[in-house]
Amino acid sequence: MSRENYGDNHHREEECYGGGFGAGFALIVVLFILLIIVGASWLF
Repeated sequence: MSRENYGDNHHREEECYGGGFGAGFALIVVLFILLIIVGASWLF
């Protein structure tokens, strides 16, 4: 029962984000920043 409730809550959170676009965009931005940091550390 707890797993079903968690899945339902997660689905509702995605709907609040506007179809998951906001969360996806934020994730892409974070990954991009991490990529720049790792790339700079590797180059220098």
